[in-house]
Amino acid sequence: MLISIRLRTENRNDTHLKPAGDQMNSRTSIDVLVLGAGPSALAIASALVEEKLHVEVLSSNDHQDPWPYTYGIWGEEVDEFGLGHLLEHRWTNTVSFFGLGSLEPKSEENLPRNHTCDYGLFDKKKLQQHWIHQCEKASVNWHRGIASDIEIDGLTSTVTTAEGRKINARLVIDATGYKPVFLKAPYSGPVAIQTCYGVVGKFNKPPVEKGQFVLMDYRSDHLSKEERKEPPTFLYAMDLGNNTFFLEETSLGLFPPLTLEKLQARLQRRLAHRGLSITHLEHEEHGLFLPMNMPLPDMKQPLLGFGGAAAMVHPASGYMVGGLLRRAPSVAKAISLAMQDKSASSAFIAKKGWSALWPKDLRRKQALYHFGLEKLMRFQESQLRDFFTGFFDLPKEQWFGFLTNTLSLQDLVKAMWTMFLKAPWSVRLGLMGMQGRELRLLWQFVKPLN
Repeated sequence: MLISIRLRTENRNDTHLKPAGDQMNSRTSIDVLVLGAGPSALAIASALVEEKLHVEVLSSNDHQDPWPYTYGIWGEEVDEFGLGHLLEHRWTNTVSFFGLGSLEPKSEENLPRNHTCDYGLFDKKKLQQHWIHQCEKASVNWHRGIASDIEIDGLTSTVTTAEGRKINARLVIDATGYKPVFLKAPYSGPVAIQTCYGVVGKFNKPPVEKGQFVLMDYRSDHLSKEERKEPPTFLYAMDLGNNTFFLEETSLGLFPPLTLEKLQARLQRRLAHRGLSITHLEHEEHGLFLPMNMPLPDMKQPLLGFGGAAAMVHPASGYMVGGLLRRAPSVAKAISLAMQDKSASSAFIAKKGWSALWPKDLRRKQALYHFGLEKLMRFQESQLRDFFTGFFDLPKEQWFGFLTNTLSLQDLVKAMWTMFLKAPWSVRLGLMGMQGRELRLLWQFVKPLN
């Protein structure tokens, strides 16, 4: 049976493209063609070569180009993977603030919540080179070009670039990010977007304690009562050493998203209220627009997705690198096993990959996470502060497992129920009222999609 997908994509600011070699026209030599060159693409490519598969990568940019964003991870996670040496910074003093706030430093409103858990920031270049080195040990070929068409014909998936060159493989994996080139997902309503505005630099006095990482600072005493009725934001902050600090005003997830101008103004108000000013600006981060509740892709497609393209961002935290590291090996193993049958079609191999990437329990958990995010998007600032105070009062194994998506389905339900029982009535009432698509999300928990 001929399965043909015909799609056209726009040039994504790619101009001087390097043509790929003649091996692009080989009909049977490639097992997997990975599209993309970001963390998701390199993570799955390196896992596939560990399975002794012949992998090649096609991306619109050079795979050595620096990544623009920072990637955080909990210390226990990175230790689990044995990758602690890839961290640029690691903090043991990890805290959050959920009080209203006060200019008086010793006020109860300024007491931090200690998370008793290390937090790390990857050295982006080291992480990138770690995956590239694994790929190059297996002689992965890197192609530069814009994927514009895909045709899947039984045993062969053929990607055509904008320049007319063709790459043939048994399976194509779309890891091109939140606006994938080929992968399709059903529309399920507006997507919540996490936005942020940040600065790296030196200040007239330390904005956080020496050696401290602040996961969330929801103190809002710099805002008027009317402003506190607006969509809430929090400060994400860290001491980078050498009197340099990273401060980022962040919106948890909203639709429509908060503008960068609003976030910048909020950060400036926060700093001025505490007598802080920037004495040397090293870097200004103009915002990351991170989709938090993307719908799961259509898993009947005869190609596979990975990373943001496959809705792998954690809906509750916005993190993904831990999930990439945790899930890539099992997906690669499933693909490798499926490919042992030389008569297996691209559609069959993709189906096995989807089953490993999104098994039923993970899909049910995803529906619960989306349901929870819908609730939090409706919360006012005071409710959010109360919610997170209660959330981090849970036993560490519960809140940590929730944020890392490592709880079993049963334990996730238990954690959410415990949170509900312990929450103040203002939070309980916000959790109980059903609005918008919340009932549909609960039904997807009972009967997962795909």
